[in-house]
Amino acid sequence: MLTEFDTTLPSIRQVQNLIKHTTPVELKLLTQDVLTGKVVWQDPQCICIADENSQQTTVWKQAIAYIKPKTS
Repeated sequence: MLTEFDTTLPSIRQVQNLIKHTTPVELKLLTQDVLTGKVVWQDPQCICIADENSQQTTVWKQAIAYIKPKTS
């Protein structure tokens, strides 16, 4: 069974806006690791973030503590 991607949820829309505007983000994991880069895509289970070298990392959403726009 496929999981429905509910674009009416504020969290989904917020990440979609980060993707649309290619906003640099800080993504903190529950392991306390911090990833920085731009969100490339999201699906119901994962988010992909690309660092400054365009290296893409796929992260399970349940592993994320928070995601926020990166300040200079």
